Amino acid sequence: MKNFLAFDLGASSGRGIIGTVENGKLTMKEIHRFPNGPVEIDGSFYWDYDRLCGELKTGLRNALATGVKLDGISIDTWGVDYVFFDKDTKKARRRPYNYRDPRTVAAAEKVWKTVSKDVLYKATGIQCMTLNTIYQLCAHKEAHPEDFENSFFLPIPDALALSLGGNATAEYTFCSTTNLLDPAKRTWHWELIDKLGLPRDIFPEIVEAGTPSGMLSAELCAELGCDPIPIFKCGAHDTASAVAAVPAPLTGQWAYLSAGTWALLGAEIDKPMISELSEKEAITNEGGVGGKIRFLTNIMGSWLFQELRRVWNEAGKNLSFNDMEQMARASEPCKYFINPNCSEFAAPGDMPGNIRAFLKRTGQGEEFTDAEVVRAVYDSLALYFSAKLALLEKILGASYACLNVVGGGTKDGFLMELASCALNRQVVAGPIEATAAGNILVQAMAAGELASLDEVREVIRNSFELKTFSPDPAMAAKFAAVADKFAAVTA
Repeated sequence: MKNFLAFDLGASSGRGIIGTVENGKLTMKEIHRFPNGPVEIDGSFYWDYDRLCGELKTGLRNALATGVKLDGISIDTWGVDYVFFDKDTKKARRRPYNYRDPRTVAAAEKVWKTVSKDVLYKATGIQCMTLNTIYQLCAHKEAHPEDFENSFFLPIPDALALSLGGNATAEYTFCSTTNLLDPAKRTWHWELIDKLGLPRDIFPEIVEAGTPSGMLSAELCAELGCDPIPIFKCGAHDTASAVAAVPAPLTGQWAYLSAGTWALLGAEIDKPMISELSEKEAITNEGGVGGKIRFLTNIMGSWLFQELRRVWNEAGKNLSFNDMEQMARASEPCKYFINPNCSEFAAPGDMPGNIRAFLKRTGQGEEFTDAEVVRAVYDSLALYFSAKLALLEKILGASYACLNVVGGGTKDGFLMELASCALNRQVVAGPIEATAAGNILVQAMAAGELASLDEVREVIRNSFELKTFSPDPAMAAKFAAVADKFAAVTA
């Protein structure tokens, strides 16, 4: 029996979970949960890095208080963000920027004048999203050139691990989200970095998921009264850990949807797929555990619901997510549609107002109830999943009998029902805590308890109850009837 502590940080919350691997099964126990989100200071968005470091310490203290012997610790987070450190002191230079900070929009335009979008895609296989690290670093260099002197940066999960005693290396799956990686060589794309005028010496060494990354520091061991604990690299990008935990069927082709704040829909392939069509459709080649490629598309997921609820509750409406689901269920289906990936929905703001403005601008009406707004999000996400899966099949020449959905979004049964109807095929949902499960089991690989990604997925299949959703013929027909209308709205 081995016990591993996973810290899984999303863009809206974080958690610490102890996972026990015994007799080919995984059991998990949450020992700490805390809120997360952007901090706005003088018009810019940041992460509260110091507070997050403190939350890790609290989670570690809680884990030790259970009396369980910990055989490893690892951290996964959302992608693209980073922390700059002084080379001498190893102290953070400033609060890390949040990927939703708008400074990158202007920076992206400048980058594209130096390296065009098509050249950038061919070089990295990553879709052009202004939140990517490449644009963040260029914006950062323009605003704070002093941060690039005698310094290095680390991806957020590796920066948090450094605070515990981990080494100053960067994990491969996260680095692939930077838009600065050579996807074939799986190393930094130095030619691109040089063209952009970014100093090479700020870039850390890249290491694989499933490798050791130091030990809990002597200072923390003394403070917490514990023995040294190994720190491991999991799939540090949360989607990489989640995909590692997809209960993939033993035969046939399979696709996945990692459903959380972002919804990442894709397939696992052995080498990058970079073509004119994949570039045109903004399909990205991110790194996966075991050297795989996560060929996927990014879709704004539960972020849309989170922001609707936040704004409405700040106005005193006191709505739960279940309340919003019931509102949508009671509303007429397939009446209004949005483009879930519209840029005006990306930053924190007036999400209800922005959705209403989108509906008006696209000629869908003038007045919309709160229930109609929520229903528009539900229907649009389901149709978007369907359109993107069809696109994936076209590019890869594949055919998927079902869609494996993992992550917190699987708790939204209504979204799973609608997705099955829009796809007109089965949706297999679970596990909910896929990211934490993947984090833990990749630690088990690093510790020698499991030998391969196939063994990781066998443990997942043995450990979790999965729920299958089948399409309702009447609702599937409604979605099919409005597919062209939805396509026009998202064009």
